[in-house]
Amino acid sequence: MSNKTLLATLTLGAAIAFAGPALAEKLHAKLDGKSEVPANTSAGTGTADIDYDAASKKLSWKLTYSGLSGPATAAHFHGPAEAGKNSGVAVAIPNATSSPVEGSATLTDAQAADLLAGKYYVNVHTAANPGGEIRGQVTK
Repeated sequence: MSNKTLLATLTLGAAIAFAGPALAEKLHAKLDGKSEVPANTSAGTGTADIDYDAASKKLSWKLTYSGLSGPATAAHFHGPAEAGKNSGVAVAIPNATSSPVEGSATLTDAQAADLLAGKYYVNVHTAANPGGEIRGQVTK
C-alpha cells in the first residue's frame, strides 16, 4: 500500500469515527379524543412529527389534524405530564387554527429533559372542547 493510499484510508476512517450519531431526535405524537383527560368522543384525529436538535435546543414540528367538532382555537405542547395526567402549557403552537401547521421554538434545559423523558403531549383545543379536543403523548 502506498503512503498516499494509507493516508487516504486513515483520513476516511477518522472522518467516519468522528461523524458520530446525529444529535437530532425524531419524535411523534398521534392525537385523538380518547387520549384527552377526561376522554371525549371526538371524531378528530391528528399527528405531530417533531424534531429536537440537542445542539441548538431547537424544537420543530409539523402538526396535522382533521375531523374536529369545529375550528381549532389553539394548540400547545403541555408538560410535564405522563399519559393520563394533565399539565399546563409548556410551548405554544402559534397559527394552529388551520391544518397543517409548522413551527419551532427553543427549549430550556428543563423543557428538553421533560420532552425527551416522554413527559410532553400535544393538545388541540376547540370552542366545544376548550380543555382540549384531541391529544397525543410525544414519543420517540
